[in-house]
Amino acid sequence: MHSKELLWEKGLVEIKKLIPPESYTTWFLPIYPRSFVEDSLIIAVPNEFYKSCLQENYYEVITSILNKLTNKPIHLEFRVESKPPTKPNQKPIIELNTSVNKKQNSIHSASSINGRYNFENFIVGSSNQFAHAAAMAVAGNSTMTYNPLFIYGGVGLGKTHLLHAVGNAILKRDPQSKIRYLSAESFTVDLIESLKRDDMPSFRGRYRPLDVLFVDDIQFLAGKDRTQEEFFYTFNTLYESHRQVVLSSDQYPKDIRNIEARLRSRFESGLIADIETPDLETKVAIIYKKAELHKKTIPQDVAMFLAKNIKTNIRELEGLLLRIIAFASFTHRDITLPLAQEVLKEFVYDKNKNFTIQTIMATVAKYFTIKVADLKSKNRSRGISVPRQIAMYLAREHTKLSLPDIGRQFGGKDHTTVIFAHKKVTKKINEKGDLEKTVKEIVEIIECGKTS
Repeated sequence: MHSKELLWEKGLVEIKKLIPPESYTTWFLPIYPRSFVEDSLIIAVPNEFYKSCLQENYYEVITSILNKLTNKPIHLEFRVESKPPTKPNQKPIIELNTSVNKKQNSIHSASSINGRYNFENFIVGSSNQFAHAAAMAVAGNSTMTYNPLFIYGGVGLGKTHLLHAVGNAILKRDPQSKIRYLSAESFTVDLIESLKRDDMPSFRGRYRPLDVLFVDDIQFLAGKDRTQEEFFYTFNTLYESHRQVVLSSDQYPKDIRNIEARLRSRFESGLIADIETPDLETKVAIIYKKAELHKKTIPQDVAMFLAKNIKTNIRELEGLLLRIIAFASFTHRDITLPLAQEVLKEFVYDKNKNFTIQTIMATVAKYFTIKVADLKSKNRSRGISVPRQIAMYLAREHTKLSLPDIGRQFGGKDHTTVIFAHKKVTKKINEKGDLEKTVKEIVEIIECGKTS
């Protein structure tokens, strides 16, 4: 039987591998295990805001890790407790107020820029070339031509790395620069604590004198009206004083819901750069670079095996590479393809097994925010016909169904309709436009099994 402290400590080790350092510090240092009875673990959190954010953003991550550690389903509950106990010889839980007070003492010391992330160890490929060039330009340009710089892309593709790289480059050029990196979640927490203490002047004093402000995952401001208002005025103060703002998000500004129009307008007023899923060659280069940092040599066949089979993001790719390195070290074996296949057998999947007509239709419908019934209907509006054609294209490319069978699945359409849809989508893909990117994203969702 795991003690609650031992189980939680083991869980934190795994959690730390999966989330950015800033998020780990913000959300996991101030919480602790209250009790572990049978299959129920109660985690004490400092306030309702923590409880809500952890429940919404980290519940699945935590429970999946705990389930693996205990080999059984764990029921997780967050409970608000304002004053956690401190055991003998145990480091006290980091209180948010203490952290905030330290930030007041020195803006520079609280920059939170991670020295491990720099331009030298960022692998550039076609998927991130523009974002990298934009970040380099901001790092070396004091005229603030690109303000704000807004970098967007999926989880674990390198947005946070670029933000820290810009910060490190600026500090190297001018160590006296007043810069600060934090997540949008941390900004919200800082605001809430400042409001509780009725100390907004100090809050504003931590941000408005900055030379450069980096805010990661800006989409988390969505729906938080008071935070958006304060960030709007902070942004304006910095912008009008010709100070640089660098933001990241998992979405393009116009696609972020529940964001005030005036704030979205500010995001779109500067330079917007996207990061896409890296191609095979870039993945292999990243694997070699990460292995080099750990003073290991990875055979080409192992690197190709990893790059071809891990479809999610760079963060997971690095985590699984470390798993291979660790396993080889623990078992005193060389890193070989059979060893990699053994270690990653639960992570490698048959990418074609998920392609059923039902999965294709459900994924396409969800991607375009329509109903599966719309794909089967006679509706010929562009908002329905384009998704329908994409679904037909995927059905022909990735299933063994005949043309008449595919047509029947789409509400009794004729096989010639399927042929027309396939030809049209193929032509659009060959033109290398937006539709190619859309189809690629849908295929990756289905391959990874993230269709629910």
